Amino acid sequence: MAKLNVIKQRVQGFLARPAVRAVNERTNRAVLRLLTANRAVATVGFWLSPLGFNRERWAMLSGRAAYRRNQDRTDATSPRLRRNVHRLEKALIMEPRRPVFALDYIEETVEAFEVYRRDPALTDPALARWSEDVLRAYFDAVEPDDRLDGLRQRFAAAAGDVDRSDPTAVAHAPFRRKESPELTVSYDDLLGLAMRRRSVRWFEDRPVPRELVDQALLVGRQSPSACNRQPFEYRIYDDPELVRRVASIPFGAAGYSQNIQTIVVLVGKLDNFFSARDRHVIYIDASLSAMAFMFALETLGLASSVINWPDFEPLEAKMAKAIGLEPHERVVLLMAVGYPRSDGGIPYSAKKSLDFLRSYNAAPTTRP
Repeated sequence: MAKLNVIKQRVQGFLARPAVRAVNERTNRAVLRLLTANRAVATVGFWLSPLGFNRERWAMLSGRAAYRRNQDRTDATSPRLRRNVHRLEKALIMEPRRPVFALDYIEETVEAFEVYRRDPALTDPALARWSEDVLRAYFDAVEPDDRLDGLRQRFAAAAGDVDRSDPTAVAHAPFRRKESPELTVSYDDLLGLAMRRRSVRWFEDRPVPRELVDQALLVGRQSPSACNRQPFEYRIYDDPELVRRVASIPFGAAGYSQNIQTIVVLVGKLDNFFSARDRHVIYIDASLSAMAFMFALETLGLASSVINWPDFEPLEAKMAKAIGLEPHERVVLLMAVGYPRSDGGIPYSAKKSLDFLRSYNAAPTTRP
């Protein structure tokens, strides 16, 4: 082992020499300029580096296969039902709204609803209530149409008898903006929260109550999500041995992983999508949720630090084994959570000026 370390140090020293770095930089520029000359050449270059994208391609195809398998059986998340019910919601609020609409997917939606209601033990009550209320609002809104009569009856049979006698019950269906809760948070409050939230790496030696984590997740789950599919899962580890095992895997936790009290692995689930076109949604939706989750943690006296997760096969394989990932599940990021030590150092991390972050009505630029 000592001999290997010596060899490694010598190789690193050689590669760090200015002349070697200059040659490496010129070579990379030339090769990348060639491979990005046009899309055809870029496609060839892509297939010449299969290892870099191998797991992503496998995950994408595995997700599509899992999506197809799950269509005909009850699944607690039911991405097909979620997507279609959200499509109905958007159609219901259209102005002007057509007398009859959603004919291209309403049968599929009712079918998904029937499948979902087969086994109440495997259903999420929130999804069951939402899908039922939206479908009910749909059939109440559309004008009589022979094409919908059979579907209306199928929905009524699947929904069963519903007690609507409680006047305080809120329908889980589209509503007017004026019915939203009153806003009690000012811009200054929100800016202050954003300025206070910093990446904390030094935590007190005390456990994080699960009740507080769940409270923060109630905020995180309200983040926007494409077609409301929420294609992600928070895997939370607070057992000390598991925390050490998981926290030791990513590069970004080196030097402070032994100090982490609770670690979160945010996992994207590609079995929510039927097409490769949506393969990036897991990263977008999970990240939106993670930011809200972190803000909520701050209000509860907790702090966090996002740990970058590079698409690096040795780490991917190690994490998949450590937490039991399916082929269609991809790690989006990790997050350390705990009570911040008052004397712990925090990087200032100056943010970019607005002039470097935004533009208005920018004219298209030509490629050099």
